[in-house]
Amino acid sequence: MEQDQKPTVVITGTSSGVGLYAAKALVQRGWHVVMACRDLAKTEKAAQTLEIPQSSYTILHIDLASLESVRQFVQDLRASGKSLDALVGNAAIYMPLLKEPLRSPEGYELTVATNHLGHFLLCNLLLQDLERSSAAARRLVILGTVTHNPDELGGKIPPRPDLGNLEGLAKGFQAPISMIDGKKFEPVKAYKDSKVCNVLTMRELHRRYHETTGITFSSLYPGCVATTALFRNHYPLFQKLFPLFQKYITGGFVSEEVAGERVAAVVADAEYNQSGLYWSWGNRQRKDGKSFIQTVSPQARDEEKAERLWELSAKLVGLT
Repeated sequence: MEQDQKPTVVITGTSSGVGLYAAKALVQRGWHVVMACRDLAKTEKAAQTLEIPQSSYTILHIDLASLESVRQFVQDLRASGKSLDALVGNAAIYMPLLKEPLRSPEGYELTVATNHLGHFLLCNLLLQDLERSSAAARRLVILGTVTHNPDELGGKIPPRPDLGNLEGLAKGFQAPISMIDGKKFEPVKAYKDSKVCNVLTMRELHRRYHETTGITFSSLYPGCVATTALFRNHYPLFQKLFPLFQKYITGGFVSEEVAGERVAAVVADAEYNQSGLYWSWGNRQRKDGKSFIQTVSPQARDEEKAERLWELSAKLVGLT
């Protein structure tokens, strides 16, 4: 099958971890993958290490923290002439040891700018491209995390996510403001808050666009990928002990390869064609390895909050 006849998926954050293995799994399913990443050379090397055939992927630059970079990526993708049949928002940063907030080029707190605002803009800009696809199943998938949900074991560890009334976003989200709720900077909470935003975004995309476009919008938690580069900014001892804890104590551990396979399934397999859902394989991996539909946290299913987050985010990324 020629490349231009293959369905095309864009995956953000493909230089390592779940995004890289999802790219491999989708190539094995007959897809062409646009690997959207910050470090082109690192991604090229990673793709070659996994022996992904060179004709099966295209590497394009994106820095999700920069709204200008997101817009440039969309231009580059369109210039490539490829159709777009699926989009996976996978990239995320997690910087638990920061004492002071870092800022995006637009002046927004970096974790939320990267994990939420960059993906929010990307999803909105590429909706029309997905809608134009002639593929029977068009999907937009945003990765979730167990830590977004205080109702689950993995989400009970403080600080818990809390978007408040989005006061920080409403006030423009620039210095001195660094948190969505407008309160004191907490780097771990910033990450969890950003993941609540990812789920709210998916649900609001579904509410606004599923019926008119036929696109399937979903999120998933593929299990605890304790070895991923997401933890590269944590204490070395944490990086060493956390995988062991997840393997032998909680039973939540999954390999990057298995998690990548699960992302690919939600993108490509017929059983995942329902829109507006959050798929999970459980905080403790089920023996049968089967996915199920997970109820998201009360905050992540708050429809008023979803709508307000959408409006404020659209303003911050310049979509209004």
